[in-house]
Amino acid sequence: MPAFRIAVIPGDGVGREVAAAGRTVLDALAGASRGAFGFEWTEFDWGCDYYTRTGRMMPADGLDELRTFDALYFGAVGWPSVPDHVSLWGLRLNICQNFDQWANVRPVRFHPGITSPLRKADTTPLDWVVVRENSEGEYVGAGGRNLAGRGPGSEVALQTALFTERGCERIMRFAFDLARTRDRKKVSSVTKSNAQQHGMVLWDETFARVSRDYPDVETESVLVDAAAAKFVLRPEDLSVVVASNLFADILSDLGSALAGSLGLAASANLNPDRRFPSMFEPVHGSAPDIAGQGVANPVGAIGSAALMLDHLGLPGEARRVRAAIDATTGSGLLTPDLGGKATTEEVTAAVIDSL
Repeated sequence: MPAFRIAVIPGDGVGREVAAAGRTVLDALAGASRGAFGFEWTEFDWGCDYYTRTGRMMPADGLDELRTFDALYFGAVGWPSVPDHVSLWGLRLNICQNFDQWANVRPVRFHPGITSPLRKADTTPLDWVVVRENSEGEYVGAGGRNLAGRGPGSEVALQTALFTERGCERIMRFAFDLARTRDRKKVSSVTKSNAQQHGMVLWDETFARVSRDYPDVETESVLVDAAAAKFVLRPEDLSVVVASNLFADILSDLGSALAGSLGLAASANLNPDRRFPSMFEPVHGSAPDIAGQGVANPVGAIGSAALMLDHLGLPGEARRVRAAIDATTGSGLLTPDLGGKATTEEVTAAVIDSL
């Protein structure tokens, strides 16, 4: 029986609860496979509690430990006792950057039984995916803070975005290749080149050049403010949306909110070259306000587990998990973020029953 070696980093808050839910679903799936596949889990206790004890979000040799796994399964990171930029850069972004997980895939799925804020969702099939450049752009971490020695009110902060032609091209080709697998073969590029005349103009020029290699794929280039409006007013016109690190981060959250809750959103941080392990995580944060209450929505984490199954070469099993999620939400069993009263454990059990 092939056993996939998965590193689990539950992290903080509800991350621990939803990561456990995803593991339970995958173990049930493997158990029913009659030996076709299995999972070997190794859990790491890194996160804000670890930081409180050690002064680090993960050990100095943590990346070396993770390097040998088939995939990484992540919960959430962040806690009020640790500054957000410390927790994020010390763990999640540390992994993404060093493992060159340059393609962040965030599907926007509208599940049955969930009321969307969009009236159009009641009558129009909606399904798109946001492809986020995940290695550079606005989140590259370049810049600094200076001149504080001049006295109060004198400090200057520089936050520099980095756009490389290679980085733009590889995420765009990824988006075009993905679009070719979908019913609607279209890529929407999100930009802001009217105001950001260097990095975003390079983005636009690269998109125009790459698109010529995909004559079978429809294209459009949309300013980010207009793209935000389009998510609300004309979402049926979307299929694959490719955007920079910052723009795709924001727009994918908007998409999930339109689908009903950020708790629904799954994501994959991919190293498509497979030189390093890829990481799969729900989009939501650690939610300290509900942590430990057993009411966190596990759908995003379970959907991320389905993306991991795709990556591991088990697309049929991934489809089964997504169908089980739809059957569960369609039955009306919903967590409080969706207006229901179900617990994390009840939703997880229902997904397993639906398998």
